[in-house]
Amino acid sequence: MPCVYQPQTPSPAPTSITPENSPFVIEGKGEGALKIYFENEENKKAYLDIQTEHPGEDFTTNLDNPARMGSET
Repeated sequence: MPCVYQPQTPSPAPTSITPENSPFVIEGKGEGALKIYFENEENKKAYLDIQTEHPGEDFTTNLDNPARMGSET
């Protein structure tokens, strides 16, 4: 039986995401600042909810792993 190619209807292209219409966060200050763009507010919120540790500045968050390493006794 011969194989017949039947092209699929292409799915619509995703909405164009551009810096002008995207939520963002600026991390850092001055020339070293980084502007991070997100697809939507939900992704931005998920990013902002990630706990980070800032040694020397923030002593309220401690992400230290208290488990012993392989050779430690």
